[in-house]
Amino acid sequence: MKLLSVIIPVFNEEKTLEEIVRRVQEAPFPLEKELLIVDDASVDGTRAILERLEGGNVRVFRHPVNRGKGAAIRTAQAHVQGDLVIIQDADLEYYPEEYRLLAEPILDGRADVTYGTRFIGTHRVFLYWHYLGNQFLTWITNVLYNTMLSDMETCFKMCRAEIFKSLPLTCNRFGIEPEFTAKIFKRGCKVYEVPISYNGRGYEEGKKITWRDGVAALWFLLKFRFTD
Repeated sequence: MKLLSVIIPVFNEEKTLEEIVRRVQEAPFPLEKELLIVDDASVDGTRAILERLEGGNVRVFRHPVNRGKGAAIRTAQAHVQGDLVIIQDADLEYYPEEYRLLAEPILDGRADVTYGTRFIGTHRVFLYWHYLGNQFLTWITNVLYNTMLSDMETCFKMCRAEIFKSLPLTCNRFGIEPEFTAKIFKRGCKVYEVPISYNGRGYEEGKKITWRDGVAALWFLLKFRFTD
């Protein structure tokens, strides 16, 4: 293996974008990195920042209209050149310095996919109802797919590139999380969880996921259990 593809969906993240790119670039990792940043029609200063950052191992893709996180990931999916793929939100909730934790079970041959679970490692303690909703969706996942995840909705999912690129992903918004999970388990992929740190932010700080996305996630878990 020679390359890690880091997909960074971005929508109105001018306050954190430069820092997360710097941290991704500096994060210690045994493979070289490529950064695939997808600007989902931001209306703040994100576009100007990306114009400065683009080049070298940073490739930027732009949506003319806002389509959602899932659509941004699907846009990047077609351009992945690496051997491993990870999704990295641009909001500083997740730590690029922990990529090595997720990569270890894959690099040593134990896993095809790794999930970074936020509820075992060091994490900010708040937003109980958000946590409860996540735990409910994770429980439904375990029942439907006969598994034992602790954090289905985590952003930090690392995957062998050949698996990631072959997934027929269709969701545009946050439904990409249950869709990805459903499809890797239905394929029989070997999945490991590793504890990660988590610095969750509140809605006043820019968090975008809402209860409507939770309802949609439930629907997608049910839908993809019985369809492709």
